[in-house]
Amino acid sequence: MPKTLITCDCLGSSPIDADSLSEATGLEVKRPCTALCTTQIDRAATALTNGDAIFCCEQEARVFDELALELNVDPAPKLDLRDRAGWSADTASALPKMSALVAESLLPAAPDKTIDIVSEGLCLIIGAPDVALSAADQLKDHLGVTVLLETAFDLPTTRDFDVIVGRLRRASGALGQFHVVIDALQQIEPGGRGVHSLSAPRDGGQSECDIILDLRGGPALFPAPEKREGYLRADPGHPAAVAAAVLAASHLTGTFEKPLYVRTEPLLCAHSRAEQTGCTRCLDLCPTGAITPNGDYVTVDPMVCAGCGACSAACPSGAISYDAPAVDLTFRRIQTLAKAFLDAGGTAPRLLVHDGHGQEMVQLAARYGRGLPADVIPLNVPSIGTFGHAEAVAALAAGFASVTLMPGPGADRDAMEAQLALARAIAGEEKVRLFDTSDPEAMSDALYAEVAPAPLETPVRPMGTRRQIARQAAKALHPGKETIPLPEGAPYGAVLVDTDACTLCLSCVSLCPSGALGDNPDLPQLRFQEDACLQCGLCARVCPEDAIAYAPQMNLSDSALRQEILNEEEPFNCIECGAPFGVKSTIDRITAQLESHSMFAGGDKLRMIQMCDNCRVNAQFHSDDNPFTLGSRPRPRTTADYIKKRRDH
Repeated sequence: MPKTLITCDCLGSSPIDADSLSEATGLEVKRPCTALCTTQIDRAATALTNGDAIFCCEQEARVFDELALELNVDPAPKLDLRDRAGWSADTASALPKMSALVAESLLPAAPDKTIDIVSEGLCLIIGAPDVALSAADQLKDHLGVTVLLETAFDLPTTRDFDVIVGRLRRASGALGQFHVVIDALQQIEPGGRGVHSLSAPRDGGQSECDIILDLRGGPALFPAPEKREGYLRADPGHPAAVAAAVLAASHLTGTFEKPLYVRTEPLLCAHSRAEQTGCTRCLDLCPTGAITPNGDYVTVDPMVCAGCGACSAACPSGAISYDAPAVDLTFRRIQTLAKAFLDAGGTAPRLLVHDGHGQEMVQLAARYGRGLPADVIPLNVPSIGTFGHAEAVAALAAGFASVTLMPGPGADRDAMEAQLALARAIAGEEKVRLFDTSDPEAMSDALYAEVAPAPLETPVRPMGTRRQIARQAAKALHPGKETIPLPEGAPYGAVLVDTDACTLCLSCVSLCPSGALGDNPDLPQLRFQEDACLQCGLCARVCPEDAIAYAPQMNLSDSALRQEILNEEEPFNCIECGAPFGVKSTIDRITAQLESHSMFAGGDKLRMIQMCDNCRVNAQFHSDDNPFTLGSRPRPRTTADYIKKRRDH
C-alpha cells in the first residue's frame, strides 16, 4: 500500500510545499497541518486509522504513539523534516533535501537481532567500609547484596546483606554473568557472642554475580568501563555520583534485550594460520576487549561487545561486519539520499554523518540558530565508528560533494582518524573531514562557511562487499588513474617478491587466507591477485627467505583482478621419466652442495636427487644397498629341531 505523508508546518514556522513534495517523492502528501499534535489531532487519528501514514514530525512521537495505543492500531513511522530541513536560515529550496529524507525513510530494514539477558539482582559492592556498607544498606531491599571489604576492621553486625573479606584478583563478564576470583577470602561465621568471627582465608575463591558496584575510587576493573553493561563505577568522594550509581543498580533486575551488534564469518578471518599471527586490526581497536583470538580466527563475546563498530570498519575481509543495522543498509541509505536529492533538482549535496549526540545538536541548531544549510543532508547512524573509508568513498561516488563526520563524546577518535586518513588518501584531502565540536552554533557556522568541492559529474552506485564498493567508487573518482598510494597499514596493496631470494617453496601460498597468492600446478610459478590481498602480513612472516614485502596502494586497473606472475623459474625434469617435479636452480644447487658429501659418494646416489618421487622410490628399491631389503625368511623351528638339539648336547 503506498504511503501518505502527514506534514505539519509547526505553527507556520516550517514551510511545506505539499504539491512539489508529492511530485518529487511520488507519494500522496496531505495539505500541511498547523498543529497536528494539538488542535488538529483528529487528522492524526484519521491517518492512523487508515494505516498508511508517515508522520513528518519526530518531536511529538510520544503523542502519536499514545494515540495509536488508544485507537488500538499500530504506531506510524516518524520522519523529521522540520529540524533537518524546514527550520533553516538558508534561502535555497529545501525540496531536494526533503525528498531525499523521505526516500531514505522508505527503505526497508531488517529487525534488529537481540539476545535476552537475565539479571536476578545479585550485586557485588566493593569499596571502603563507610561508602560500601551505606550503599548496601540502600540496596538491600531491592537486590541480593554482597559487600567485599579488603580488611576485617569494623564488620557490621547486621545480617540484612552478606559481607566478605578479601582481595579481588580478577573479574570478567558483563550484566547477568559476571565471574569474580577473590584471594584471601574470608566469610563471616554468624554464631557466637560479640564481634563476628571469620573463616580461615583461602585464595582462588570464585563466584558469580549480575551487577558490580565499584566504589573503590581506583582504576576500573575493565577497559572502557562506561561501555561494560552491569558495571557501575563512582567516585566514593562524590556523594551525588555514588547516589546515581546506587539508583542505577537498583533498576538492573529482570530480563533485558541486548542487541547483537556484529555478525562474524570465521572462514574469512585472516588473524592467524599455522600459529603465525596475521591481521590484528580488530583486536587492536576493540575498546572493551570483546574480541579475542580463537585459533586461526577471532571470536566476539556478544555480552561484552558495546557496538562501537570500529572492528567492522577496519576488517579487511568482512569477517566481522556491523549488523545493527547491517552494512549494506548503510550503503543503500547513502546512495538513496544522493539519488533522491539530485533527482529532485538539487546540486552538490554534502553529507553530514553523526550519531545520537549529533542529532541533538542538529535539533538545537534548528530551533535556536540557523539550522543546517539546504545542501547538507544529515545521516544519523547508531554508532559513528561503523562509518569507515568505504562508506565515505561510496558517498562521494554517489554524488556527494563532501563528507563530514561529527563524532559524539563516546566515539573512538583514533579508530576514526585511521579510517579518515584512508578515505582522504583515496578520495582527496578536501572531500573528507572530521568536525569535532559540541557547540550547535559552531556546527552551523562551519557548515555555512564551507566551500564544497565539485561533486562527481556522473555518479555511480556500486554493489557488493565493502572492498568491492570501495574499489569501484575509487575508480569512478579517478577515471584513467591506475594506482593510488595509500598510508602504511592500509588493507589494500601489492605483494613485492625478491626473486633473487625466493626459492618458490610456496609456503606463502599454503597460508594465504584470501587466496591472493597462488601457484601453477604445471609450472614453478608464484601468482598474485592484488584485488584479493588483505595485506595481513602472514606471507611475509612465514617466508623462510624473508623475500616478501608490501606496497600499500589501490590498483584501479584490470590487472588487479587477474593473477599476475610474481616469480617463476625453469622446471627440472626427472632424469628417469622426464616429468617436471621441481625448480631447476634449486635442484642444481642441492646437487652441487652434496656432490662432495660422503653419504652421496657415487653417481647413483647423487642421481636420486635428480629424480621425481616415484622414480626415486623405484631406484632405491632396486639398488644393491637398499636399506629396506630383508634377508631370507627364517625357517620355523619344529619339534624335530628341539629333539636334535638335545641329542647333540
